[in-house]
Amino acid sequence: MFEHKKLRGLDDYFKELNARPEKGVYFYRICGYNEQVAEFIKRYYEAARTGGVIIEGRIPNPDNKNLAYFEEMMGMDFNMDLNFLTMKLKKWLPRMNDYQRNTVAGSIYNTLSELRRQGKNDNMLKNCYIKFMCWLYYKFERVTAQLGENKVPKILYEGDISNYELLLITVLSNAGCDVVLLEYNGDEGYLKADPQSQVSYKLDIAGLGAFPEGYCLRGMRDMQQAEASKQKLYGPAPKFSNCTNAWISGEQDHIAELKMPVSARGNDPKLFYNIYTRINGVWDKMTYLNDLYQMQLEIKNSGRRVVIVDEVIPLPTPDEINNVPRKYYNKPEQMIADLALQIRYGNNIELQRVMVKSFVDTMLDECKNESNNLNKLTNKAVYLICWLKRYMAQLFANWRMPEVACFIYMGGCRNENEAMFMRFISRLPVDVLILLPNLSAEKCCLTDKLLYEQNCVESLDVKKFPAENTQLQMATLAYHAERELDTLMYHDSGIYRNRQYSKANAVTLKTMYEEIAILWKEELKYRPNFSTVDDVVNMPVLFAKVSGVKDSDLEQYWGSIKQLLTPDTFLITQAPYISSDSYNEMKSYSTEFLKRGVLQRNVIKNHPSFRYGFLRDEIQDHILDKLQLLIDSRMIKGTFENGTEYTIVATIMNMNMDLVRKIQSFDFTKTNPKLIYINSGERMISLEDSIIVAFLNLVGFDVVFFVPTGYQSVEKHFNTVIMEEHQIGDYVYDLNVPDLRRFVVKKQPTSWRDRIFKRGK
Repeated sequence: MFEHKKLRGLDDYFKELNARPEKGVYFYRICGYNEQVAEFIKRYYEAARTGGVIIEGRIPNPDNKNLAYFEEMMGMDFNMDLNFLTMKLKKWLPRMNDYQRNTVAGSIYNTLSELRRQGKNDNMLKNCYIKFMCWLYYKFERVTAQLGENKVPKILYEGDISNYELLLITVLSNAGCDVVLLEYNGDEGYLKADPQSQVSYKLDIAGLGAFPEGYCLRGMRDMQQAEASKQKLYGPAPKFSNCTNAWISGEQDHIAELKMPVSARGNDPKLFYNIYTRINGVWDKMTYLNDLYQMQLEIKNSGRRVVIVDEVIPLPTPDEINNVPRKYYNKPEQMIADLALQIRYGNNIELQRVMVKSFVDTMLDECKNESNNLNKLTNKAVYLICWLKRYMAQLFANWRMPEVACFIYMGGCRNENEAMFMRFISRLPVDVLILLPNLSAEKCCLTDKLLYEQNCVESLDVKKFPAENTQLQMATLAYHAERELDTLMYHDSGIYRNRQYSKANAVTLKTMYEEIAILWKEELKYRPNFSTVDDVVNMPVLFAKVSGVKDSDLEQYWGSIKQLLTPDTFLITQAPYISSDSYNEMKSYSTEFLKRGVLQRNVIKNHPSFRYGFLRDEIQDHILDKLQLLIDSRMIKGTFENGTEYTIVATIMNMNMDLVRKIQSFDFTKTNPKLIYINSGERMISLEDSIIVAFLNLVGFDVVFFVPTGYQSVEKHFNTVIMEEHQIGDYVYDLNVPDLRRFVVKKQPTSWRDRIFKRGK
């Protein structure tokens, strides 16, 4: 028989019998948790898996089939005799040698004898004997054949142990097994079976707390399997790894830490020491830009490589994406393993392994968010590899340990793909610096447990990193004071400075006819439903058709139109304004400008025939935004059906210069430009005219059609009703439009005396 010994350390469990401080076995129950216990359980689980027995939950009682087989093989006789037990074990468990058989038989006999002393009758002892024999055969035969060997077999029991289970496991422990009981719910259940803790010891080490919620062997096993799968994805492990931010003292500002020579950061040859930080705001408006400029000069002069990205990380180009071969994948691990093969760095295989490890870790983290969308996960992986290949040469040319490059991102992450890339390169030998000088701008969406942050109080509107001396512009104190005054005056105050906003959306108002003249000359900011949200203006605009002539009074009719002719009004008096047969140079380029329904903005802006390149950048973007919106909305009949989308592109790219100038002069909070279209005859408005007016409505123009005949006009080419129609009087035909710029409206008599005495004048 073996005695139960006390541990000097948890490692004693894994020592062979002849190497233990005292020859014996260990029987401990674990009721608390810490990192040391977690590692011990993993190690003990593996030992029990390979050389013992693991019980997860209760041991099932012998069922009818088990009992029938036992009766057939052994009979149902029972004698409270050691020789009887030895003989039965020899027949029931023939793999046991004499020593093992005698030891187990003696241990069972001692246990049954103790039960008899406690008052159990022979029938109860017989039932206990049969249960023990069945459990030994079906659950513990593996350990019975190892008893007494130098390598001690292990039993790991999870859960609240029952009285008979404890008795049998005690039998095996006395016969030469190490035992660990995992008690997630505390020790109370065990003490009901062994109130004096005579059979086992309770583990009592410093720092024990409650087991984590949901902790169990199955969960631990799943984690180990996942870790094993991850190791397969990694391939050979790199010989060095990252020490990110752990070396930072915290006493200096992060810029000073970034400039610190790599050799001064640490001396462990297995680690590269990098910094990964985000600085919100600026430490001093007067010196911020100069400090950044001097910082990047120092880094470059020290021989380190620097990559600077402003505002946004450019999306991978079609060519970059096509250079990443892909297959059909059934599961994320298959995709990650295949795409990891695309990461190649021939100059240093160890750096390549670091890249692969960071890629695998990053994508496995993304799997938690995109576990049900393999296509989206694949696209993210492709983006990651495209960006790595793009910047690899700049960051790692002729790289040698322990060199650390520097990646500076001015503006912060705008989307989850950029944030993913930051997490990826921060695990490489790269210092990552993210700058958000403007505290009122869009927040960086990056979250990462490794990320350090430095928060400054002051804010500065900076979009470009001062990478070159020619870009370095230093502001005076008065300039900063003026910008702060701007913030106070023009933020949520209802007061707007000239061209304060660069983005706007049109909201078409539904009005009465009489309201057109009232709203026509009002600035947009005074109109109903005007608003600004997230630096985007919502512009209330008019888009209407006026049919008929009120009271058939032509003089008043033309006079009412003349009153709408402001300096910002573009007047069309003859239909069609643009004939479908007219020559348009842009038709030959429209297929270059639009591909798969998306405007190719870079192609358009860099094309030698682009007619709007002289406009301000924000106006060019506004025009292209609304052109894309017009196409996406399928407002014009035939869009994506018969090639009308290319006609839309060609028409908008070839607008009249007077219209273009009105767009250029447009301030989204003030008086908007106008378009009046008079169609007094029976000629149809062309498709191109419909495209122009729909586009101008989206841009922010007030657009009104005057159709005295009441005929269908522009709506013929629209898929839906997008303008309000006002029927104001009788239809009048065959009218000639006068020169409205010179038209004079005769003053109408207003009293009965005027009507009598001024008649005929």
